[in-house]
Amino acid sequence: MLKGISPLISPELLKILCEMGHGDEILLADANYPAESCGPKVVRADGIDIPSLLKGIMDLFPLDTYVNENVILMSPNEGKPSIWEKYEEILKASGEDVRIGTLSRFDFYERASKAYAVVATGERALYANIILKKGVIGL
Repeated sequence: MLKGISPLISPELLKILCEMGHGDEILLADANYPAESCGPKVVRADGIDIPSLLKGIMDLFPLDTYVNENVILMSPNEGKPSIWEKYEEILKASGEDVRIGTLSRFDFYERASKAYAVVATGERALYANIILKKGVIGL
């Protein structure tokens, strides 16, 4: 155990977060996402919901401020998933300069296939997938 790190963040996930460099992306995937077949390495976080995991990650993770969008959500054909409100609260509370964008399902799949890693969660909300783009930590 380490102080200040959420117990929801496994040693494998912590290693991946540390390995990622500026501009690398990580996908927090809901339980319906085809994580194992989409390409990048997969970290299992079964039984963990994305808002709880996102909170733990944002305590450690700088977002990229050199891009227009540093958080990408998968948009449904219509409406706004209610889980997005939870994401917005967590992201705002992180103190990071959050810039949220959306992509349609298949464009999201294409982008996610190039991610550094995928975290396969137990999140059951639909359209709960979220990509985070890593930034830098200054002096």
